[in-house]
Amino acid sequence: MSTLAVGLFAAALTITSFLAQAWKILKTREVGSLSTPMWILSAVAFAVWTAYGVLQREWPIIIPNGLCFLLSSFILTLKVLPRRKREAVAEAIVPS
Repeated sequence: MSTLAVGLFAAALTITSFLAQAWKILKTREVGSLSTPMWILSAVAFAVWTAYGVLQREWPIIIPNGLCFLLSSFILTLKVLPRRKREAVAEAIVPS
């Protein structure tokens, strides 16, 4: 297996894990057990990895980290939104 294939597989797993978390939040509308500092750090880390990828001109770094930045920022936003607004966002994406 090539180095690129391993990296793409790892990226796919990471993106899938963030999609699963976002989907669970949208379905349950619950964020109480999520750690705000962890999601802040995750979003910042993915932003920095994306910047690093841009500086290196490495699309295999830019794309998955950019997607994970968007997903972690979305999850963080859902976490900090007041319940009524969070439920409105969730309802717009996944009607109950």
